[in-house]
Amino acid sequence: MKLHNLKPAEGSTKAKKRVGRGQGSGKGGTATRGHKGAKSRSGYSSKLGFEGGQMPLQRRVPKFGFKNINRVEYKGINLDTIQELVEKTKLKSINPSILIENGLANKKDLVKILGRGELTSKVDISAHGFSEKAKSTIEGLGGKIEIVKK
Repeated sequence: MKLHNLKPAEGSTKAKKRVGRGQGSGKGGTATRGHKGAKSRSGYSSKLGFEGGQMPLQRRVPKFGFKNINRVEYKGINLDTIQELVEKTKLKSINPSILIENGLANKKDLVKILGRGELTSKVDISAHGFSEKAKSTIEGLGGKIEIVKK
């Protein structure tokens, strides 16, 4: 097999429809655009969401609530997940890069440690945030917490 004798699979390609090339072609005259109206003219483009004059969906549906532009989104990781990680890897300290390596967070995530589940090992944890319950549990077992800057 060489490059010069490669061909697309049978029936996978179609010839381009040549429009506006005279009456004899069968696609002359209106060039498959129908008769008159904006869509038959050159340069036509419809407005995004335009529904032919009918009230568009984004204006028919009522608006409610608001999105706080200052909200900080954290990736929550619970104590039971950390306990599993400690049992699996025998680590004494955990930081965001270790969580990323083990697939618990993504590179751009801000990590917050949450208090669900039980932690039985003494572990030093550094993260972007901690819940009160998680803080007290980690420190109660003799571990240290460190808040990493964003």
